[in-house]
Amino acid sequence: MSTMKKIGILTGGGDCPGLNAVIRAVVTRAEQLEVEVLGVRGGWRGFLDNDTEVLTRARTRGILHEGGTILGTTRVNPFQEKGGAERVEAAVAAWKLDGLIAVGGEGTLSLASKFHDRGLCVVGVPKTIDNDLWGTEVTFGFDTAIEVATGLIDRLRTTAEAHERVMVVEVMGRHAGWIAIHAGLAGGADVVVVPERPTTVEEITKVVLMRRAEGKLFSIVVIAEGALIQEADAKEAHLVLTNKAPDAFGRPRLGGIGAHLAACIEDATGIESRVTVLGHVQRGGTPTARDRVLALRFGVRAMELLHEGKSGRMVALQADRIVDLPLNEATRQRKVVDAEWLALADIFCEGPALSKR
Repeated sequence: MSTMKKIGILTGGGDCPGLNAVIRAVVTRAEQLEVEVLGVRGGWRGFLDNDTEVLTRARTRGILHEGGTILGTTRVNPFQEKGGAERVEAAVAAWKLDGLIAVGGEGTLSLASKFHDRGLCVVGVPKTIDNDLWGTEVTFGFDTAIEVATGLIDRLRTTAEAHERVMVVEVMGRHAGWIAIHAGLAGGADVVVVPERPTTVEEITKVVLMRRAEGKLFSIVVIAEGALIQEADAKEAHLVLTNKAPDAFGRPRLGGIGAHLAACIEDATGIESRVTVLGHVQRGGTPTARDRVLALRFGVRAMELLHEGKSGRMVALQADRIVDLPLNEATRQRKVVDAEWLALADIFCEGPALSKR
């Protein structure tokens, strides 16, 4: 018989459609298993600030369709705070938690893995619109993000055609181009630029000019925020950053590549080029049905793993089944766009030069 009586749950990192569905699933399954749930507010910061909320089924009714997270979220890293890790462990003891469910992406789950190594009973739930967590075929939030991006590309196409412009669409994707690839394919983009394959401005402008010569007077270019671009006078491809300050995990704050590329295209071709940065609109709003259901499945299994006395695991989707794998394995490497997906995108891109890199 399980000795699990009380668990904590936190949501960390960037917000994501489906977080509230996970919370609802955990609380619902926990009450069925006679386990109390304590919500830790603001991610790992809640442990440092003693900021918690008791979660019940009554509290989590009606939140399934809501974006964001009722627990709030931050990128606070307790290992960067003086005595931060010890304060987290002290809070776990003071609150009498038998286990913890950490819902987050690479940063949050890496911290969860560290605390597991220090003796904390913890299970991870993968959350990222970037879809770059290893071991799971998809993460909740991704489907919503590509639906939003595809819809906006569809809208931009009409104004691009009306004004005979190049429209550069910057989407999220730190180290992985999954949003760019999926939204670009679904939206019929003419060029898709992803972090996995550095590209030159010259190659992109060749596509734009080729289309124009064929009477197609507009172009749609979709680029991931973490893509590497090389200008004519540059020695190698590089990131373009507008904010040089790193985040709490030491990672660069991405953004700005879209505007940079649009300016380069206009300078090189003389064709009016505009940029639309989708930014946080990809994270917000109502999750799709697919993301809601996946989040519910993840939440239920995460609670059951803790109840079974398992720790250091992450729930994942494989062959449409919910499985679990070691947290340290899931955070050891990123899931990036592979050659098969790049080849598929190349089939529908206008420019043969892009497919030969």
